[in-house]
Parts: sequence; C-alpha cells; structure tokens
Amino acid sequence: MAVATKPAKHDVTDLGLAEAGGRRIAWAAREMPVLAGIRERFAKERPLRDLRIGACLHVTAETANLMLVLRDGGASVALCASNPLSTQDDVAAALVAREGIATFARKGEDRDSYYAHINAVLATRPQITMDDGADLVTELHTKRRELLSEVRGGTEETTTGVTRLRAMAGEGVLAYPIVAVNDALTKHLFDNRYGTGQSAVDGILRATNLLLAGKTAVVAGYGWVGRGIATRLRGMGSIVIVVEVDPLRALEAAMDGFEVTNIAAAAGRGDLFVTATGNLNVLGKEAIGCLKNGAILTNAGHFNDEIDLRALGELATERRELRPLVEEYRLRDGRSVVVLGEGRLVNLAAAEGHPPAVMDMSFANQALSVEHLVASAKTLEPRVYPVPRELDEDIARRKLVAMGMKIDALTDEQTTYARSWKAGT
Repeated sequence: MAVATKPAKHDVTDLGLAEAGGRRIAWAAREMPVLAGIRERFAKERPLRDLRIGACLHVTAETANLMLVLRDGGASVALCASNPLSTQDDVAAALVAREGIATFARKGEDRDSYYAHINAVLATRPQITMDDGADLVTELHTKRRELLSEVRGGTEETTTGVTRLRAMAGEGVLAYPIVAVNDALTKHLFDNRYGTGQSAVDGILRATNLLLAGKTAVVAGYGWVGRGIATRLRGMGSIVIVVEVDPLRALEAAMDGFEVTNIAAAAGRGDLFVTATGNLNVLGKEAIGCLKNGAILTNAGHFNDEIDLRALGELATERRELRPLVEEYRLRDGRSVVVLGEGRLVNLAAAEGHPPAVMDMSFANQALSVEHLVASAKTLEPRVYPVPRELDEDIARRKLVAMGMKIDALTDEQTTYARSWKAGT
C-alpha cells in the first residue's frame, strides 16, 4: 500500500513513531488471514465507496488492520480511542503518517481530551458508526443530535456497549440500526473467552510480575470473559473463587470445578481480584473494608466503574505509584490495597489487548457487518440486530482453512434425515 503523501487530520502523541507503528501493524497482520482475505476482496469491489465511517475503538495494531480494510473498501475513516489507556501511540502515528487515516488518540489522555477526540470523529459526519462501549453513539444521541439524520447504521464491539444500546432501543431513543458484533459466535466465544482470558492475565503479569501459582484469585462474573479469565488463572496455578449474581452462571462455574460464593465471603480471602461483570461497584466500600493487606484489585470490564475507586480514595490516607500502572492505597487502619491500571481494562492498560489471531475473527465481523449495513440499512428499523448467521459461519470456515483444519459436510441422505420427522426408532 502506498504511503500517504501527507498526514491526515489528527491528534496523536508523536508522528515520529510512525515507522515503529508500521512494523507493529504488519506483525499483527501476519496473524489475521481472514481479515486479509476480506481486505483483498474489498480493494477489488470497493463496497464502501464514498462512505464516511466514524470509529471509536481501541487504537491498537489489530484495529489498524481493520481500518485499512475499510479504507481499501472505499470508505473515508476517522478513528478515536474507546479507552484513555488503550492507545498504542506508535500505531496511531502510523495510521496518520503512513496510511492517511484521521486518528485522534493519545495513550493516557484525560477525560476532556477523550471526549474532544470523540467529537473530532463526529465532526466528519459519519454515515456509519463503529463503537466499542457505545460512548460515540451516546455522545451522538445526547449532544450531537443534528448529525443523526446522516447516519445509516452502526456496529458495536463489546458486551457493555450492546447492553447500553439495547436499553436505548427499549426506551425508543435509538435513532438508527446497530449490529451487535459482540454477539456473533465467532466474536464472543473466542474474543471474550480466549482473548480476554489470555490478555487479562498478560496485563496482570506485565504490571506486577506476580507469581500466580498458589495465590487465591477472585473472579467477579462468569460470563464469557469471566470464565476465560478463571480458567487461565487456574491453569497458572491459582486457587480461583467465582462470584456471581446469576444462578445459572454460578451453577455452571460450580460444575466447572470452581468454588462459588458471594463477594462478602470472598473479600477477605483473595490475594488478587479481577472484575468482569460490566456493572457498577462490584468491589464496593463494604468489600474493600474486608480486604486482606496487600490485596491487588484489577478490572477486565469495559468501564472503570467496577471497582469503587471513590470509596477506596476516601478510605485512604496516602496514594503512591509502586510501578507503572500499579498504585498503592494506604488505608487508615494500616492496610495496603493495590489497584492496577487505574481500574481500567487491564489487558489494554497494562498489555497489548487480545492477540491478533482472535481479533482476526472479531474484526472480520466488523468489516462484513458494515458491508451488510450498506446493503440493508434502508430496510432495517432502529434497533439492535445480530450478525447474520451466514456471515458468522463464513468467518468460522475461513478461520479453519487458515488454521489448516478440515471439517465434513452432510451427505444428501443426512441432510434429508436431519429435516425429516417421520424416521423413528
């Protein structure tokens, strides 16, 4: 791909990092063959010609490869970060300086900069939104409603965002159709479970150099993210306790061999806590009051709301940085509590996020869902839609081929039998 002749509109940390970012993007691409195949087709067919896409995603090497697919498909793309700590500054620089993609993201940006960057993307008047957590959609629906008439549709990447969008649709305020990429089987069964499971542990280890073997780890939430984290912590030798509110998920955790209890009972036992619920104050003031000295708190949910940092701050007499992204709170009673990555997504705050081989499927869903919206948006109502099953299955088949795997196909006789109701014992 030709290098852009001049940088696109941007707010990034240092354009001088572009060469290093280009190498990082190319390295990730080696593990993203499904997306590469889509990029090749999009470059030939240009199904997104003249389309304006506004994306609010984690600005990583994997995301960069998705942006290149959209651009080669004919779209004009503007990108901002969906988390203040998840940006890879060299990747942001490469997107601007080498690829000509408008990018507004700086690792460690404050709240004002975060929303200024979202509004910089919205200023491009997107016709398709691509979100991870629904902050872009929320800003559009609350403060930039004059732009809504131009939007044809959108996609959403994560569980938290889909939950918010379904609430909007339920209240009748969602203004355009959105495809829940998160709910595709080739997304949540793999990205949420294997991707977050591995990358959350990676973030914890990079931040702390902690020996996980023999430690008691408490995982709050046993959805696809929580079960991935719990399984990998157990694989590293941790004694894992699961906290849940859903009786079915709690029962599944128990049948998977984990101890299941409530947060009140687990709070005084854990050496390490990982929240993965998408909800508020999972580790609240009462639980904090029961923590053992030296307990480490970390979050794998999208927003930094799962640990009650305000309550923790009120209980503390002193705060200090022990290592990068490792902050100690000294409490009035003499105990020490440690928080990783400011309570934000630990896999992106302290590590590199999901491996590209997993994001290959997630971002294939994003690209194909945008193509689907372009073709179908006029017939869709303003609500949340699943990824079409045929797209999900096509991505799975492509991934299997890339992995060198083979599967069988039903014979005509088997197909007839499977559809029949007359065959008996």
